[in-house]
Amino acid sequence: MTGSPLAISGLQEIEERFDAFLIDQFGVLRDGKGPYPRAAETLARLKQAGKRVIILSNSGKRSAENDRRLAALGFDPQSWDWFLTSGEVAWRLLQSESRQGSGNTARKCLLISRDGDTSPLDGLDLTRAENGEDADFILLAASEGDVHPLSFYEALLAPAAARGVPCLCTNPDKIMLTKAGTAFGAGRIAALYEELGGTVRWIGKPFPDIYATAREFLGSIAPEKICCIGDSIEHDIAGAAGAGLNSILVTTGILETASDAQRWALFAEHGAIPDFILPAFIWSKG
Repeated sequence: MTGSPLAISGLQEIEERFDAFLIDQFGVLRDGKGPYPRAAETLARLKQAGKRVIILSNSGKRSAENDRRLAALGFDPQSWDWFLTSGEVAWRLLQSESRQGSGNTARKCLLISRDGDTSPLDGLDLTRAENGEDADFILLAASEGDVHPLSFYEALLAPAAARGVPCLCTNPDKIMLTKAGTAFGAGRIAALYEELGGTVRWIGKPFPDIYATAREFLGSIAPEKICCIGDSIEHDIAGAAGAGLNSILVTTGILETASDAQRWALFAEHGAIPDFILPAFIWSKG
């Protein structure tokens, strides 16, 4: 791991180097309160420049749900080609597995989501389990860490871990942005499940499945012509490095108050340095 990220003041400075951008949602385009200033305009400028744009999000919700939510916040749906979520990747995986399933008994899934959202299971041949004692597997799509303490999830999941029930985590983020600030994310709950002795399959950044799906969508675009933009070193920057792609770290989001020394410590911890560093998702400084 060598070199230092090049500081840029806006995307206009480097956009000609790339044909496609994979852009994180939370911490880049918006936080828990709403859109960041100029984010919608910048996203539209990228599309107007002829770039392929995928919003790449560790959201347990499916792609269409996030499309609607971002449009409702004032973003032009024409400014991205696909809103690819870890929830979408997982849904397709579960759909494929259900088609290959044996017998007529639907598997029981303990769904852990947010605000009563059932979209991660809608349309799948699965039934809902009420607790960890009778679940065949766990789908961990979101956290309500701003509502429940971690001990709530420990009590819910401990019986499943004791039975060796597998868990599919579709949102690896350990920290999430809420209206009130930060709280523990679904990734922290998944880590807790591993601590309890359970096994977890992780879907989303920085893991390979979501990048493979994005690359398949982009077709023949060479990896050196693809740039990832994110606020998390652990997820966005390390994920890009693992996929052989370029990256830009924005200093909004979860690392907004971090010092340079703290960021460099995270670069070392996760073995990844961004190619560029940007103060916010903006087109130009002016």
